[in-house]
Amino acid sequence: MPRHIACLSFDFDTWSGFASRGMLTPTPISRGEFGVIGAGRILDLLASRGIRSSWYVPGVVIETYPAACERVIAGGHEIGHHGWSHVPPADLPADREAEEFARAVESIRRLTGKGPVGYRSPSWDISDRTLDLAIQHGCRYDSSMMGHDCEPYFARRGDKVAADAPLVFGETTDLVEIPISWSLDDHPHFEFFRLPTTLMPGLANANAVLENWIADFEYMRRTTEWGMLVFTFHPYVIGRGHRMLMLEKLIDALGGMGAEFLTLDEIQQEFRARAAA
Repeated sequence: MPRHIACLSFDFDTWSGFASRGMLTPTPISRGEFGVIGAGRILDLLASRGIRSSWYVPGVVIETYPAACERVIAGGHEIGHHGWSHVPPADLPADREAEEFARAVESIRRLTGKGPVGYRSPSWDISDRTLDLAIQHGCRYDSSMMGHDCEPYFARRGDKVAADAPLVFGETTDLVEIPISWSLDDHPHFEFFRLPTTLMPGLANANAVLENWIADFEYMRRTTEWGMLVFTFHPYVIGRGHRMLMLEKLIDALGGMGAEFLTLDEIQQEFRARAAA
């Protein structure tokens, strides 16, 4: 029996992503704070459709907005690890990465009563230590890499990579990788950034992005018996009015195409069961 799954995931970064880029003045911080408004709108929409989703929240955001995070839990949604700060692990020295990872786990434990099952790195750039930390702290899956578009796989660690030599594959772990894609992330499509050395134009037409995302799901339906797609949203991005209408249209279109909506934790459990069968 064909089974095609849509995972709605939300990186609840609020101001932390701006702060990690050195954008500490009031306007970018307020831009991130809008994410709390957006989160409320998203939770109302998901409740109206009976959909559970996965939320990845930096520790600094949990500590800043505990009531907003508690509302996510009250809606039946998964809370995943998204760092303590929003600094990418690949940019952190080993001791600081380990300290921040553990600190974020404790924030999630205080919020939910248990440690996280899943990890997603800030800005999707992990170090060669990150997967070991995730395993050490009891995570069962990672969602930071892009080795497939519609099928999970077991993550590797210890690859040997050089620009002038063949790739040497490392060890396959028991950590399920639930792959993501920049093309299925709202941020590069919609967010405008002007930094000292970078211009990110964003501000795309929402209907054009919607058309692409529905087409990706349709392609998966045509080419796989069992498949999943992870859509990634940021409440301060998708929470704007015309984009909320786009999200509503996406959910309804996918439902009309037979999509099952699962959390990433549910995906990793189903993938493990299929792998063991």
